Amino acid sequence: MHTQSPWTIRLEWGPYGAGHVAAGADVAVVVDVLSFTTALSVAADLGTVVLPYPRHDADAVAYAEAHDAVLAGRRSARDVPSLSPVSLRRTTPPSRLVLPSPNGSTIAAVLAGTRAEVVGACLRNAEAVARWVISRRPRSVAVVPAGERWPDGGLRPAAEDLWGAGAVVEALRVAGLDDVSPEARTAAAAYREVARDIRASLHDCASGRELADAGYGGDVDVAAEVGQGRAVPVLTARGFVPAPVPPQPGV
Repeated sequence: MHTQSPWTIRLEWGPYGAGHVAAGADVAVVVDVLSFTTALSVAADLGTVVLPYPRHDADAVAYAEAHDAVLAGRRSARDVPSLSPVSLRRTTPPSRLVLPSPNGSTIAAVLAGTRAEVVGACLRNAEAVARWVISRRPRSVAVVPAGERWPDGGLRPAAEDLWGAGAVVEALRVAGLDDVSPEARTAAAAYREVARDIRASLHDCASGRELADAGYGGDVDVAAEVGQGRAVPVLTARGFVPAPVPPQPGV
């Protein structure tokens, strides 16, 4: 029952939920708005291939060296690319970037172990991702909001990821994939509730306030760039590779 297999569009949270809801799915969409998949979207627009990695540690250094890639710095680092979407714009974009992230990257690794095609989505590229998904003619789509972690390691469902996942579900529904699980319908309804003033909602939610209080309010602003993503990050053996957005039907 937790696979939500009766429905075309399904949704479940976090790495554990990803393993259930993506079982048998044709396409899986990971959503980590603040900030992994927003950084993915910005990197894809810049032509950068992103290699996800779960931790920023010595193993990440070795992994980057082995894959001839630049290792992203910590968000606090200046003048180097990092998980901060703003940093990706103010530095020279590398051709290949290892981007550590405990939530989005971990889910990407789980999804890579399924047969599904995996893409990264956020608010700024939700419509582009939906068009790409539709172009694949999928029989089933799993949407996985990442959430955050409490200090004890437990999943904290995050409002921004609910909205990002809902934006994808809503775009898919409008495009004609309207066989939607109750969980996915709930996310779409949550997104519609805040869509008119998404920037203010992102700044007001707990994760947005946390980033702004730490001096990264600009990252929240980038996350609020609804519809501005021009490429879709698709997970391949090389990492997340920028894919062009298919034209709208009839264009």
